Amino acid sequence: MKRYILYAITERLKDFTFISRARRIEDNTIEIMFEKYQSYFFNLTRGESTIYKAPPKRPLQGYHAPFDTLLYSLLSGAKLLCVTMPNDDRILRFTIAPKSSYKDKIIYLQLEFTGRHTNAILLDENEVVIEALRHIDNNSSFRVIRPGVTLLELPPFTHKEESIRIDDIDTYLEERYRDIQDKKLLTLKQQKCSTVAKKIKKLKELLKLLPNKEKLELQASEYQKTGHIVLANLHRIKAYDTRLETYDFEGNNITVPIPKEIKTTRIPDYYFKLSKRAKTKAKNIYIEEENLKSKILFYENIYNALQEANTPYALELLVPKRARSLRKKEKVKECELFWIEEYKVLVGRNANENQKLLSLAKGNDIWMHTREIPGSHVIIRTDKQNLPQSVLETAAKLCVDFSTKQAGNYLVDYTKRKFVKIQEGAHVEYDKYQTLSVLKEGVEIRV
Repeated sequence: MKRYILYAITERLKDFTFISRARRIEDNTIEIMFEKYQSYFFNLTRGESTIYKAPPKRPLQGYHAPFDTLLYSLLSGAKLLCVTMPNDDRILRFTIAPKSSYKDKIIYLQLEFTGRHTNAILLDENEVVIEALRHIDNNSSFRVIRPGVTLLELPPFTHKEESIRIDDIDTYLEERYRDIQDKKLLTLKQQKCSTVAKKIKKLKELLKLLPNKEKLELQASEYQKTGHIVLANLHRIKAYDTRLETYDFEGNNITVPIPKEIKTTRIPDYYFKLSKRAKTKAKNIYIEEENLKSKILFYENIYNALQEANTPYALELLVPKRARSLRKKEKVKECELFWIEEYKVLVGRNANENQKLLSLAKGNDIWMHTREIPGSHVIIRTDKQNLPQSVLETAAKLCVDFSTKQAGNYLVDYTKRKFVKIQEGAHVEYDKYQTLSVLKEGVEIRV
C-alpha cells in the first residue's frame, strides 16, 4: 500500500463521524460502512493489501471468530472520533466510541498495511490488544499480538518523499474496485471452471468404462455353461486341484479354473452366482448409464452457469470453496449441497436423487422445480423459518441453471414439501404454490 494513497484515504475518512456497520466479508477483507451508505473495503492480505470503495456486499460465508464478533459489536453504530496515520506510517487508526458503552469509552481499530506485518487489531485506550485478525506469538516476531498484550510500536519506516496527489480519492478507489473485480472474476472463474471440468471428465471416463450389455449377457451365459460342466465333473476334482481339464458339451477341450478356499461341492454354485450377477448387471446397466449421463448433464449446466456468472459471489455460490468438507460434515452423498445466506440448499442431480430428496425433506422445507421442463428438484431447509425473498430468488436461479443451458425466461414453482405428492418415481403433483420468473442469459450476451 502506497503511503500517498493511504494519506488521501485518511483525509477522506475524516469527513465521517459515524460507523453504521463493520464486518468481515472475505477471509482477509473487512467492510466498514460509514454514515449508512458509504462502504469502504480493506483487504489485509499480506503483501497484496489494498483499499477500495464499492456498494455493500454479502459475505461469501459467515465469520464467527472472536475478532468478528467484537468487530461487529464494538464498531456497528459507533461514533468515529478521528482517523489518523500514526508516525506517518502505512497504518490507519480509527478512534471510536462504541455505541454499547455506558460511559465514555474509547477503543481503536488499527489497520496495518505494512507487508508481512499487515493486520487488523482492536485496542483499548491503554494500547492493550482486545482482539486481532491474526495472532502473532514471540516465535514469529518481537511484536506479540494476542488479547491482553500491550501492542508495541512498529520499527520506524524509512520512506521516500512522495509528491503525488489524488484529487478525488473516491473515484480512484471505485476504479480500483472495478480493476480488482475484473481480475478476481477472471481468476476465480478459471479455477471454478477447471474444478467442474475435472468432474465432467471423470464422469465421462466412468461412462466409457461401463461394460457392454451384450458382453455381460455373453459372460453370464459362459458362467452358466461352466457351472454345468463343473457339476457334471465333480467326481474328478481333487481337493488340491487348481484347474479342471475336461471337455465341454460340444466335445471341445476346456480348462476351468478352480477357485481357492471353496468346497468342491460349492464350485458349481460359485459359477452360477457369477452368471446371475452378470445377468443382473446386464439387465440394469442402463440405470447406471443414465445416472452417469444425468450427472454429466448436471455439471455441464453448472459449467455453463459459471461462464455466465459476472460476480465472485455468483461463482462461489455455484462451486463453494469448502464444498467437499461441507458435504462430509453434513453427511450428504446423494445430492449436491449449497449454502445461500446460511440456508442449506439440496439439489438432485438425476431422477434417483430427486426422488431421494423428496423422501428426506421435512414438511415445512421449501421444494422448487422449473415449470414444464425436466430438471433438478431443489429443497431449501427452513426449520419453520420464513425465508428471505433473496434466498428464494437465488435458489430459483440455481434451479434454472441446473436444469437447462438454454437462455430464456423460465418459471419456477415453489411450495412447502408437505404440499408435494409423489406420483411415480420423481414425478409429482403439487398445490398451494407460488411462482418466480427467472431470466437466464446466454454466455454470448454477457458483457
